[in-house]
Amino acid sequence: MTELPTQTEKKLGLVIDLDTCVGCHACVISCKGWNTENYGAPLSDQDPYGAAPTGTFLNRVHSYEVQPETGPAQLIHFPKSCLHCEDAPCVTVCPTGASYKRVEDGIVLVNESDCIGCGLCAWACPYGAREMDQDQGVMKKCTLCVDRIYNENLPAEDREPACVRTCPAGARHFGDLGDPDSEVSQLVAERGGLDLMPEQGTKPVNQYLPPRLKDDYTNTGEIDILAPLLDPVAPDAKGLLGWLDKALEKL
Repeated sequence: MTELPTQTEKKLGLVIDLDTCVGCHACVISCKGWNTENYGAPLSDQDPYGAAPTGTFLNRVHSYEVQPETGPAQLIHFPKSCLHCEDAPCVTVCPTGASYKRVEDGIVLVNESDCIGCGLCAWACPYGAREMDQDQGVMKKCTLCVDRIYNENLPAEDREPACVRTCPAGARHFGDLGDPDSEVSQLVAERGGLDLMPEQGTKPVNQYLPPRLKDDYTNTGEIDILAPLLDPVAPDAKGLLGWLDKALEKL
């Protein structure tokens, strides 16, 4: 079995803002594109245009409707990928050492040449963050775009995970969560970042920022804030528009 490092020099990871994510899936598409064209073997798809398509994705977005104790129901978009846990059970259960955690930055990776496709790491991961590639017969997972963040051939602004670079809402942030002075650490402290399923004891590096409660206008007696925007622009149309309106009424 593979051993975990006692400590890492950095804790690179993601901070995901559930209040800002709009569920557009841009992060999913960019992740699929980058990791198919660059790192390791391509992420395969099976019958992608058929009735029952399947495929390998390193990042997925799930959407849930939740009902807070107070206020209206909210639609929460929840992106999920590997959380690069400090105490990663997917690493310690690997029989070949293919799954490992790097000392220099804390990123959890899979050496595909050593992976035998046994699936033990997927069973051990409480987050369902690993996927077996049916074509390659090996386990795939988020790499934090390790081939981007250290690539000096890329412009400085592109040396971050593809999902972070692509997010149009600015809901994804990347940095060293082991540094209390980093931007991501300060963001977590300000917004009360949360571990996903802390009861599992995996100590995930990735953090989630909770969604804020939405304003409730249903029982306040206030005028609907959208009402002025729904009024007709020209209630008494004249000229060509007036003639067209009358003609349409007779149809």
